[in-house]
Parts: sequence; C-alpha cells; structure tokens
Amino acid sequence: MKLTLSTVTLGVADLARSSAFYEQGLGLIPSSASSGNIRFYQCGLMVLALYPRNELAEDACLPAGRVGDPSLFDGVTLACNCATRQAVDALMARAGAAGAKIAKPAQEAFWGGYSGYFEDPDGHLWEAVNVPFFEHGPEGNLILPK
Repeated sequence: MKLTLSTVTLGVADLARSSAFYEQGLGLIPSSASSGNIRFYQCGLMVLALYPRNELAEDACLPAGRVGDPSLFDGVTLACNCATRQAVDALMARAGAAGAKIAKPAQEAFWGGYSGYFEDPDGHLWEAVNVPFFEHGPEGNLILPK
C-alpha cells in the first residue's frame, strides 16, 4: 500500500475569517464540495481544508482536555484519502500494528464517507478516509469538483 498525503486540514477559530484570508488574501478558489462548516481548496496535487477547530477535535474523538490546550492539539490533521473503505481499514490496521494510537476506529461518517483517526508516535493526527464523491488522480491525489 502506497501512503499518499492528500489533504491537510486546519482547525480554525473563525471559519469566515480564515476563508476570507485564503480566498481574498491568497487567491484560493473554494471547491463546490465546500459547504456549511467546511471549505476545500485544490492546491496543486494537495487539498487544503478548513474546518472549525472544536469540530475537528470532536470528529477525531479527542478527549475534551486536549481540545482547548494548543500544546496537546495543534489543530492540524493530515489525511490519506483512500480509494475504498477496505483501503481505509487496511491503513488503520497497518498504523495500529506499527504502534499508532487509534484515536477513532474507522466508521461511517455523518457526511456520507468512511473515516478513522490515528496518532503517530509524536501525537500527530492522521485521518484515513474514503470520500465517495472525490475523484482520485493517477498519482493517488485528490481532484476536487470545481
């Protein structure tokens, strides 16, 4: 299995302020996949996502004490967008076997996908995720809808 870093999600304090910064300040164009409380931007072969920090911590099932303490949760997650749910399960199993702490076992997500979270030895959060409405390019990268 080839690990492809496809998305960096920034947990933000104010989604409107951060969206304005990245769109008006840096010229990024939001994907049509953006909705309500999440913004997606194609950045070359990578995807940048903005999501409210507290909701990101909740989605990863972090204990409440970690959410408000920047030294325990820096508000950043890295994602490997897998082509299938089985690939998500395989990545989660491989990470666990390598010593990762499983923060949230892979499961159906409220938005229609399938995802789980694990922490590397230094506590950096990775999401293994299958997003059925995102296309994958030849290098395993995500291609967001315009």
